[in-house]
Amino acid sequence: MEQVEQVEVDQAPPGYHDDKDAVLKRLRRIEGQVRGLQRLVQEDKYCIDVLTQVAATTKSLQAVAMQLLEKHLDHCVREAMVAGGEVARDKVTEASQAIERLLRT
Repeated sequence: MEQVEQVEVDQAPPGYHDDKDAVLKRLRRIEGQVRGLQRLVQEDKYCIDVLTQVAATTKSLQAVAMQLLEKHLDHCVREAMVAGGEVARDKVTEASQAIERLLRT
Protein backbone atom coordinates (compact mmCIF):
# COMPACT_ATOMS: atom_id res chain seq x y z
CA MET A 1 0.00 0.00 0.00
CA GLU A 2 1.39 3.38 -0.95
CA GLN A 3 2.17 6.00 1.67
CA VAL A 4 0.30 9.28 1.39
CA GLU A 5 1.85 12.41 2.76
CA GLN A 6 -0.69 14.49 4.66
CA VAL A 7 -0.72 18.25 4.41
CA GLU A 8 -2.16 20.22 7.30
CA VAL A 9 -3.30 23.83 7.11
CA ASP A 10 -3.96 23.96 10.85
CA GLN A 11 -5.60 21.84 13.52
CA ALA A 12 -9.16 22.65 12.44
CA PRO A 13 -11.66 19.78 12.55
CA PRO A 14 -11.98 17.71 9.38
CA GLY A 15 -14.43 18.78 6.69
CA TYR A 16 -16.85 15.99 7.57
CA HIS A 17 -16.98 17.05 11.24
CA ASP A 18 -20.53 18.42 11.05
CA ASP A 19 -21.71 15.20 9.35
CA LYS A 20 -19.68 12.84 11.52
CA ASP A 21 -22.71 11.03 12.96
CA ALA A 22 -24.17 10.46 9.49
CA VAL A 23 -20.83 9.19 8.18
CA LEU A 24 -20.48 6.82 11.13
CA LYS A 25 -24.04 5.58 10.61
CA ARG A 26 -23.30 4.80 6.96
CA LEU A 27 -20.06 3.04 7.91
CA ARG A 28 -21.88 0.91 10.48
CA ARG A 29 -24.43 -0.02 7.81
CA ILE A 30 -21.55 -1.03 5.51
CA GLU A 31 -20.03 -3.04 8.35
CA GLY A 32 -23.33 -4.91 8.55
CA GLN A 33 -23.23 -5.51 4.80
CA VAL A 34 -19.75 -7.02 5.12
CA ARG A 35 -20.90 -9.26 7.96
CA GLY A 36 -23.77 -10.33 5.70
CA LEU A 37 -21.25 -11.18 2.98
CA GLN A 38 -19.30 -13.32 5.42
CA ARG A 39 -22.50 -15.11 6.36
CA LEU A 40 -23.38 -15.74 2.69
CA VAL A 41 -19.97 -17.32 2.10
CA GLN A 42 -20.15 -19.30 5.34
CA GLU A 43 -23.54 -20.66 4.26
CA ASP A 44 -22.22 -21.55 0.76
CA LYS A 45 -24.70 -19.29 -1.02
CA TYR A 46 -24.80 -19.04 -4.80
CA CYS A 47 -21.82 -17.13 -6.27
CA ILE A 48 -23.96 -14.58 -8.11
CA ASP A 49 -25.86 -13.76 -4.92
CA VAL A 50 -22.57 -13.10 -3.13
CA LEU A 51 -21.26 -11.03 -6.04
CA THR A 52 -24.46 -8.97 -6.08
CA GLN A 53 -23.96 -8.15 -2.41
CA VAL A 54 -20.27 -7.36 -3.00
CA ALA A 55 -21.34 -4.86 -5.67
CA ALA A 56 -23.88 -3.27 -3.32
CA THR A 57 -21.28 -2.99 -0.55
CA THR A 58 -18.76 -1.48 -2.96
CA LYS A 59 -21.34 1.07 -4.09
CA SER A 60 -22.01 1.99 -0.46
CA LEU A 61 -18.30 2.53 0.21
CA GLN A 62 -17.99 4.63 -2.93
CA ALA A 63 -20.88 6.82 -1.76
CA VAL A 64 -19.13 7.43 1.58
CA ALA A 65 -15.89 8.19 -0.25
CA MET A 66 -17.64 10.74 -2.46
CA GLN A 67 -19.25 12.38 0.56
CA LEU A 68 -15.87 12.63 2.32
CA LEU A 69 -14.20 13.94 -0.84
CA GLU A 70 -16.87 16.58 -1.31
CA LYS A 71 -16.48 17.75 2.28
CA HIS A 72 -12.68 17.75 1.93
CA LEU A 73 -12.82 19.91 -1.18
CA ASP A 74 -15.40 22.26 0.29
CA HIS A 75 -13.66 22.65 3.64
CA CYS A 76 -9.98 21.72 3.66
CA VAL A 77 -9.04 22.60 0.09
CA ARG A 78 -11.07 25.81 0.15
CA GLU A 79 -9.26 26.94 3.34
CA ALA A 80 -5.90 26.12 1.79
CA MET A 81 -6.79 28.11 -1.32
CA VAL A 82 -7.56 31.12 0.88
CA ALA A 83 -4.16 30.67 2.56
CA GLY A 84 -2.56 30.47 -0.88
CA GLY A 85 1.02 29.68 -1.78
CA GLU A 86 2.60 26.30 -1.26
CA VAL A 87 -0.10 25.24 1.21
CA ALA A 88 -2.71 25.62 -1.53
CA ARG A 89 -0.61 23.77 -4.11
CA ASP A 90 0.06 20.93 -1.68
CA LYS A 91 -3.62 20.61 -0.75
CA VAL A 92 -4.71 20.52 -4.40
CA THR A 93 -2.06 17.88 -5.14
CA GLU A 94 -3.24 15.85 -2.15
CA ALA A 95 -6.86 16.07 -3.33
CA SER A 96 -5.86 15.10 -6.89
CA GLN A 97 -4.02 12.05 -5.59
CA ALA A 98 -7.05 11.06 -3.50
CA ILE A 99 -9.31 11.36 -6.55
CA GLU A 100 -6.86 9.27 -8.57
CA ARG A 101 -6.93 6.53 -5.89
CA LEU A 102 -10.72 6.57 -5.88
CA LEU A 103 -10.85 6.22 -9.65
CA ARG A 104 -8.54 3.19 -9.54
CA THR A 105 -10.91 1.30 -7.24
